[in-house]
Amino acid sequence: MRKTYVYSKARRKRKKRRFMLCVFLVVLASVIFLKIFELKKFTVTGGSRYSEQEIKEILVTKPTDRISLFFWLRMYLFGAGEIPFVEKVEIDLCGRDEVEVTVHDKLVTGCVEQMGSYLYFDREGMVVESSRVRLRDVPVVTGLKFQKIVLREKMVTAKEGIFDVILSLARLIQKQELAVEEIAFSQDNSVTLYIDGSVVLLGKREYYDEVLSVVKSLMDASGERKLKIDLTAYENGNNHITAKPLGEEDDDSSDYGAAGFGDNGNVTGSGEGPPAEGEGDGTNPDDTPQ
Repeated sequence: MRKTYVYSKARRKRKKRRFMLCVFLVVLASVIFLKIFELKKFTVTGGSRYSEQEIKEILVTKPTDRISLFFWLRMYLFGAGEIPFVEKVEIDLCGRDEVEVTVHDKLVTGCVEQMGSYLYFDREGMVVESSRVRLRDVPVVTGLKFQKIVLREKMVTAKEGIFDVILSLARLIQKQELAVEEIAFSQDNSVTLYIDGSVVLLGKREYYDEVLSVVKSLMDASGERKLKIDLTAYENGNNHITAKPLGEEDDDSSDYGAAGFGDNGNVTGSGEGPPAEGEGDGTNPDDTPQ
């Protein structure tokens, strides 16, 4: 009986030592694992609405996200959730301590304001985002009534066909890279653009392609000056444009052939863009802003 007792006690000690050794090895392996897969490099590509730091703050929210493998698994299984103005994010595990996040922005071409919020629509007229944030690089549409504005559905205007005009204008504005802040419609659906402090009257047209290319030339030539430019009478071939500095009386304005500007804000040139040095209608080339 005595020998059996001694044998059992020695065996329990060996089991205890093995258990402590296993615990030690597990802890050591965990420390090594956490050290190896500690997230040290977080790279963001694509996207224009958020900075890299903002994306990191949005995505890395849990203690386990500090481990690159755990972070990648969570994003893979559950996704990043809803992020305003972001269509989706893709997460790549580039190494033991590095992840690369690719951000795909929602494509928005314009917005309308409703009850303090801005409803953003894409190239197809689909409402893709609702936010109280006003994006300065997206024009707001004013002066129209809408029958239906529902998130993730197409917008419907009170007047049939007018939304096609909005979409056409938005596409052309993006194509010409114009900094349009507002697209305003009057009661007769004439269009006025507000561009970086200047006012451009386009009138009512079937197509806006040509007149917006002229607007691009005029805005490039105007420099820092804030002007009121009337293109309502402009048609292919006549180059009829009225321009004057903002703040002047309407009867002080004059008619010119487009598209360069002298120091007094008057329009000069041929209508195809700013005149080349030494060419044009006889004005001094030095009057054209550089």
